Amino acid sequence: MQAEELAASFRDTINAIHGEISKEIVGQEETVLGALTGLAVGGHILLEGAPGLGKTLLVRTLAQVVSLSFARIQFTPDLMPADVTGTNILAQSGPDGQRDFVFRKGPIFANIVLADEINRATPKTQSSLLEAMQERSVTADGRRYQLDEPFLVMATQNPIEHEGTYVLPEAQLDRFLLKLIVPPPSLAELGAIVDRTTGRNIVELKQVISHDEILALQRTVREVPIAPSVRDFGLRLVTGSHPGTEFAPSDVTRYVRYGASPRAAQAIILCSKVYALMAGRFNVSKADIRKAAVPALRHRILMNYEADAQGITSDKIIETLLEHTEKLDRDPVGV
Repeated sequence: MQAEELAASFRDTINAIHGEISKEIVGQEETVLGALTGLAVGGHILLEGAPGLGKTLLVRTLAQVVSLSFARIQFTPDLMPADVTGTNILAQSGPDGQRDFVFRKGPIFANIVLADEINRATPKTQSSLLEAMQERSVTADGRRYQLDEPFLVMATQNPIEHEGTYVLPEAQLDRFLLKLIVPPPSLAELGAIVDRTTGRNIVELKQVISHDEILALQRTVREVPIAPSVRDFGLRLVTGSHPGTEFAPSDVTRYVRYGASPRAAQAIILCSKVYALMAGRFNVSKADIRKAAVPALRHRILMNYEADAQGITSDKIIETLLEHTEKLDRDPVGV
């Protein structure tokens, strides 16, 4: 298949999935786009928003439309790591009544796992996700169990109510491909939500894509070429997020404590490839890089106390970083 045909096929498939999701989800275009990007890349997504905005419904609907197994884990302070990964139980292992320990898989073994209100569990339980998210496997009692592909963790957290919550460790945040901010609906969107959910209409969702076709989409993403100059634009964004480096603007040096990791560069490049394919192109542009920068970097840049005191957010720093990096591209000597 030619490059143009691959891009067109990819775009048509994503549009078909988006169309089915839109039967259930009103608005939230950027959030849905981010979730589809995670699916196409095979990367985990962190959804942040107030209760009742449809975060859980979005993840469940996505799993239904793409015909993948789905599991929901409600994170609470008393949730244990074994409740996530699974545990060994004593069970009958033969016809003679012999009993032995058998591993019972936890909900993490689904294709799409919704970690609901992830910041309500203790750090010990949160860390039980790390191996699964990075290695696509679970280790129990010295034995390793491989997770089926595709595997995505989509976690939600409530930014408003902080009582009884735990800050996510930086190592865990870094495992998320994107962090998406879920906004409240507009007046028109709220009206559509109420009409859909208080009337007689029953939404019937179709399965748009198969398990093997999803894996094929993920392979297509990795085949998209990227010019060295475009790639380097993304890499300078990541390097410039570190205070004191040659590509860092003054605001980064003043307000940032730690910059983004190499995983951020991987996330920007992979997501920009998805955005190019969604636009029907089999090549990455700087516009794709710019589109990927904020959701890929916002949870990987740690702000210092001065930034917190002045209300300077990572999103604001990323916008400044984008402007500075674009100036470097236009005038590499004069900036």
